[in-house]
Amino acid sequence: MMRKKTHEASTRPRLLVLVDESNIGSSVRTAGRGLDWLKLRDFLAGPDTGRDLIEMVVYAGLPPAIPIWQEERDKKNKFMQWLRSNGFMVVTKDGAPAEEGRYKANVDVMMAIDALELSVEMRPDVVILVTGDADFAYLATKLRRRGIRVEVASVAQNLGNILKSTANEVIDLAPLFRTFEIKNVRDSATPVALRPQQQQQTHRRRRPRFRPHS
Repeated sequence: MMRKKTHEASTRPRLLVLVDESNIGSSVRTAGRGLDWLKLRDFLAGPDTGRDLIEMVVYAGLPPAIPIWQEERDKKNKFMQWLRSNGFMVVTKDGAPAEEGRYKANVDVMMAIDALELSVEMRPDVVILVTGDADFAYLATKLRRRGIRVEVASVAQNLGNILKSTANEVIDLAPLFRTFEIKNVRDSATPVALRPQQQQQTHRRRRPRFRPHS
């Protein structure tokens, strides 16, 4: 009996989760909630999923490394350190100033390159892309061609048509979001466990490239 359990445990699918922090942050703000990162990880990769989590990697843009952005940058870095201290792998990119007091920090290319490299190095059976950005559709196709199951975790209003059609499965995050703490617009991007004020208020917000699904 013990041998059978050991065999079953060894055949649990190996899971890699890649998170577009800006995209998921925009979704949770739209829902008027605070983002609970620990609940998100448990929902996607907890013991009840029947999978073994290899890594959950968060890709995040930082405010520009210039004096007028230093306070926001320090707060965002504090949030990144909180993620690291709670077992998340974090990859950051310095942003560049944009119009209307915002900044751009597109992490899509970094996330796509890492997804392909990590699929070779870590050999996951399943990759979950936590994003609704249709730019990741080709990545989903490339991973599936390697024999990897690709799931996309997002909400309907933030999910591009092409990305939805290229994934093996779409995980609807809307029910999970409804369990998160209600926040006002000013604070809704803030992780429940940390809550630095206005950490992403000047970050650009992505606009869905495709019509939302019903």
